[in-house]
Amino acid sequence: MPADLWFESLHRPGAEVQDRGTRLAGGLRRLGLEEGAVVAVLLRNDPVFADVVFACRTAGTYYCPINWHFTAEEVRFLLEDSAASVLIVHADLLPAIRGVVPAGVAVLTVGGRHDGESGDVEGDGGGASAYEPWLAGQPAYDGPRVAPRGHLAYTSGTTGRPKGVLRHPVPLDELDDQLARMRSVVAKAIGIVPGCRALMSAPLYHSAPGVFIQNALQMAERLVLTPRFDAEQVLALVERHRIDVLYLVPIMYVRLLKLPPEVRARYDLSSIRFVASTGSPCSPEVKRAMLDWLGPVIHETYASSEAGMITVATPADAAERPGTAGRPVDAASLRILDEAGNPCAQGDVGLIYVRQPAYPDFTYLNNNVARRAIDRDGLVTLGDMGYVDADGYLFICDRASDMVISGGVNIYPAEIEHELVRYPGVADCVVFGVPDDEYGERLHGVVQPVQGVTIEPAAVIDWLKGRLSGFKVPRTIEVTAQLPRDETGKLAKRRLRDQHWAGRQRRV
Repeated sequence: MPADLWFESLHRPGAEVQDRGTRLAGGLRRLGLEEGAVVAVLLRNDPVFADVVFACRTAGTYYCPINWHFTAEEVRFLLEDSAASVLIVHADLLPAIRGVVPAGVAVLTVGGRHDGESGDVEGDGGGASAYEPWLAGQPAYDGPRVAPRGHLAYTSGTTGRPKGVLRHPVPLDELDDQLARMRSVVAKAIGIVPGCRALMSAPLYHSAPGVFIQNALQMAERLVLTPRFDAEQVLALVERHRIDVLYLVPIMYVRLLKLPPEVRARYDLSSIRFVASTGSPCSPEVKRAMLDWLGPVIHETYASSEAGMITVATPADAAERPGTAGRPVDAASLRILDEAGNPCAQGDVGLIYVRQPAYPDFTYLNNNVARRAIDRDGLVTLGDMGYVDADGYLFICDRASDMVISGGVNIYPAEIEHELVRYPGVADCVVFGVPDDEYGERLHGVVQPVQGVTIEPAAVIDWLKGRLSGFKVPRTIEVTAQLPRDETGKLAKRRLRDQHWAGRQRRV
C-alpha cells in the first residue's frame, strides 16, 4: 500500500493517494498522452505531486518539475524543450506565464476560483480546467502495463541553457531486477526502506527531493510534506509523526543549528534513524555539530540528476575522515582523471567520473552533443573535482569552473563557503574569483543576512582569519538582501561572477 500523505491539515490515506494517481493516469490518456509523453508541473510543494508521481509510474509518462520562481521566458523554454502536453500549475502562478504556454498544451490549475459545474477557471480565456473537479471526473487507468517513468529533471550545470535529463525506460522483463538494485541504493543513500516514516521540506522542483518522494510514496508508511522549510516546524513534525528518515541539505543544517538551544531541546527527536543529505558538500564542522546533536544519523551522498547516487558517507565515515563524501555504494564506479583522461595518482585532484548501474542510462533531451561531451568510457563527469584516498574514500573539492587560481595557487571556494555560512547572522553565501592585476584573480564573498540582521564586511573578514589560512580569506565581502538563483534554483554563482569579469578574459 502506498504511503499515507500528510500536508499541513491534510491527511490522505495510501488508498486515496493511489486512487488519485491512477485517475490522473487515466485522465492523461484521455487527453491523448501516450507512453513517454511529458507533463509539466509548476507547483509549490503540494500533495498533487503525489498524484503526478503515481500517474507517471502507471501510464509511463514523464513529469517535468519547473521552479515556480522562474520568469515567463524560462518557463517558456522548458515547456517548449520538453514538448510537454499538459501543464499542472497553481492557479495564482498562471497569469504571469499564460502568454508563454504553447498552443495545444492542456492546462490544469490547482487552487483558485472556477465554475462549479464546468470546472473552467475563472478569468482564464485559454480554456484552463480546475484540477480537482477535472480529476474527479476521470476514470482509473485501464491500459496495458508499461515501463514506469519518473521526473524529467532539468539541470544547467555551469553554462548555457538548462538540459533535460531524460532517463531511458527499463524494459518490463528487466524491471524487477532493476528495481531491486535501485531500492538497495536508495536504502543506503537516502534511508528509504519499507515501513519508514519520511519527511520532506525541500522544494520538489529539485531533483533529489523528487527522487526521495518517489521512493517514499512507494515504500514508506507515512510521508509528511511541508510547504517550505521552517527549522522549528521540522522538529515539531518529527516529534508529532515519529519521523525516522528525513532529507536535509547543508544550509538547512546551519539554520537548524542556529535555533536557540532551548528551542532545540523542546522536541523529542529520538525517532530519527537516517538523515539524508545531497546537493552540496557539507562542512565537516557543521556535520560534526549535527552528529553531536542528533547522534549517528547524518548521511551524505554524492549524487546528480544524470548519474544517480554514487557514494555515501556514513556517520562513522564523517567521524573518521572529516570532509569525505564516502565510498561508492553497491556497484557504482568512480574514477579521478586528469584533463587528458589519464588516471590521477592517489590523493591528486582531478575530474570525477562516475557510473551507477542501478539506474538506467540517460540522454540530454534534444542535446546529444552535450551528452557525448561528458562521457568517457561509459562514465560521466559533471565537472566536479576531487580526489580519492588510499581506502577509496572520495573527497570533493569544487566544480572545475569554480576553482580560483590566485598567484598560481589553486583555491576551492566551497571550503571557504563552509566557514562563511557559519558566521552569525548569515543566511546564505557564495565565494568566487574576481579580477586582480597582481594575482590574476582574488577571492570575493557575497553574503545574504538573516532578515533584520546587519552584517559588517570587515568583521566577517576578521572572523574568517581565525579559521582559514590567509590565502583563503576573501579580500572583499559584499552584503546583499537576496542572492540570485540559477535555472535549477541553486545559487547563481556564475551570474554574480560574470558581473566582475565583464570585458576581461577568464579560463571558463
